[in-house]
Amino acid sequence: MADPTLQQFVKKALGAGASKAEIADILIAAGWPRDQVSSALDAYSSVEFRIPVPIPKAQISARDTFLYLVMFGMLYFSAYNLGSLLFQFVNLALPDPMLERVRQYTNAQIRFSISALIVAFPVFLLISSLIAKQIRIEPAQRLSEVRKWLTFLTLAIASCIIVGDLIVLLNSFLAGEMTIRFVFKVLIVGGISGSIFVYYLSSVKEDDRVLSR
Repeated sequence: MADPTLQQFVKKALGAGASKAEIADILIAAGWPRDQVSSALDAYSSVEFRIPVPIPKAQISARDTFLYLVMFGMLYFSAYNLGSLLFQFVNLALPDPMLERVRQYTNAQIRFSISALIVAFPVFLLISSLIAKQIRIEPAQRLSEVRKWLTFLTLAIASCIIVGDLIVLLNSFLAGEMTIRFVFKVLIVGGISGSIFVYYLSSVKEDDRVLSR
């Protein structure tokens, strides 16, 4: 949240007819941090009117918190079980003689992962569609703090997994311990986490683009 003094200055400057670019330049020149200046300016719409028009703020409701927590929870659960399922397919396609005794466990894991995906992924899609419909009706919901926190948390988790995946791949390569089974599993982890990262990064960019208008 922007400093009250800064917020008041921005309001008066906009009311006096100054543009957002001019206000930003003068405040940054005066020593105000760029992120605080941006936050203060973003509180007002670019709609032409006699006085500055505030941008509506999304209200944090128990319903929205519930929907976002369940949606992201189902996303993590589905991603984990998709990876687990693909891992077991790799184990069956490229069996390790040393692990033949765990074939029964592999079959059980496949059944569980398929069951989890059949239940969890449709729940994720359903809640995602409900939230998307809500945002179309009320674009200010893009400002939801719950939405922002969980989206950036997901980006952070995906980033850490991608970096860890690359580190493990490079370490195995340098140690000369790389096998086809291992490469496929690394690609699975990287592909799932990378897809999630790209999707939600594009979602953040779309929110910024829509709100900037």
